[in-house]
Amino acid sequence: METSADLVERLAALEARVERLEAPRPVTGGTVLDRLRTEAPEGSGVAFAGSLALPGGRRVEWQMGHPAGGLLDADWSDIAPALAALGHPVRLRLLNAVLAGTRETAALARTLGDGTTGQLHHHLRELTATGWLRAERRGCYDVPADRVVPLLVAIAAAGGPQTGREGA
Repeated sequence: METSADLVERLAALEARVERLEAPRPVTGGTVLDRLRTEAPEGSGVAFAGSLALPGGRRVEWQMGHPAGGLLDADWSDIAPALAALGHPVRLRLLNAVLAGTRETAALARTLGDGTTGQLHHHLRELTATGWLRAERRGCYDVPADRVVPLLVAIAAAGGPQTGREGA
């Protein structure tokens, strides 16, 4: 049977352990590069992630990592349509507008100003076919959650606004 001294000793040990576990500690080895070096196959990989609040209260948190070997060995021509869809200024303006909360076709047409509805629908079809947009219902579009962060990474990598890098 435990004595009260034993219980006091055990309680003190538990309190010390809880204090150590709950104490703030510096992040060590927590950068993405550190994780890639230790966890990616052969210490070689690519990763990107994002956590953001979009207009309208939508929250997106997403991350992806790829072993570098798989990317370097892949046939990149398969993804040309998805990349090409981002290569048009009108499509980039549409994606930006949708992320900012303008989702209805009529409002998107007003955002673009010049151009015909036929041109607008052509661009919307291209973005939808390549997965950058999805039609939630007739005349209403959204950027799928699994495309928001990759889109913003592509914009930042190309030297987009606020990246601290001159345009590509």
